[in-house]
Amino acid sequence: MQVLTSLILGAFAAYVGAWYFGLVEGNFALLLFLATVVTGLYWLAERFYFLPQRQKAAAELQANALARNEKLGELGISQVDGDVAPAQQKILAQPWWLDWTAGLFPVIIGVFILRSFLFEPFKIPSGSMIPTLWVGDLILVNKFHYGLRLPVLNTKITEGTPPQRGDVMVFRYPPKPSLDYIKRVVGVPGDEVAYLNKRLTINGQPISTTAVPEFFDEDTMRYFKQFEETLGDKPHRLLNDDGRPAFVPGADEFEFKSNCRYSIEGLVCKVPQGHYFMMGDNRDNSLDSRYWGFVPDKNIVGKAFFVWMNFGSLKRIGSFN
Repeated sequence: MQVLTSLILGAFAAYVGAWYFGLVEGNFALLLFLATVVTGLYWLAERFYFLPQRQKAAAELQANALARNEKLGELGISQVDGDVAPAQQKILAQPWWLDWTAGLFPVIIGVFILRSFLFEPFKIPSGSMIPTLWVGDLILVNKFHYGLRLPVLNTKITEGTPPQRGDVMVFRYPPKPSLDYIKRVVGVPGDEVAYLNKRLTINGQPISTTAVPEFFDEDTMRYFKQFEETLGDKPHRLLNDDGRPAFVPGADEFEFKSNCRYSIEGLVCKVPQGHYFMMGDNRDNSLDSRYWGFVPDKNIVGKAFFVWMNFGSLKRIGSFN
């Protein structure tokens, strides 16, 4: 078992190392699932086989010591050297290969359940959601709000609440599902979304926007026009860059692209059933549905709702719309 365990742990370490150095495309959900299964099997083996074997050996050692002392007592020897307690402790102790497998199972399964079905942490890597989310924000994503999904397969097993316009949602990037993206839900199934001359219209109704003081981006050292937009029940803020054109340059080919009409003013898209149209709040600096298309329901990960840490600015901690 020591050799087998060494090979298994070595395989995990090699995979993580190759992922870290960019040699393979990592899948943390799959890695965590496999770690849960493997450590779970070791935990069961420890609970029902290895631990009882060690307990049996320790009991036999104690019984043999008692029998020896009784025989010596019959011979008139009352003082006997040798305490078997330290030896019993060594027999009962888990070997290293069980410490690193069965011993980790309670922690790993706790993380697996928490991450797969309740809340998952994410780090914001880019500025596409400024001013709502900043680079470096560590956020929590509600994994059950839109319905529970099986880990790895991402198959929905409960209905949950359908995504609403205005939700900030994490999803698997359609062109490369191994990547997670975060954007705001702008269009739900059946909506006609128009973004023309940097004004958003849903089903023919212009979305209310109000100008607010300009936003200063510390990374670019520039001021951007900032607006408050009411999309859904709660308002949120967005940015516009006057230096960027209204049209969409270089849109990819994607499924249901025929539902979209591109022009010099922007685009108009009819959202197909089972899909969502996503946009970043940093409207002129966001690679979103305008470029790569609609997000299918099967790609949904969860609803983002809370910044739990930003090491560069503790004032960022809190909920957001």
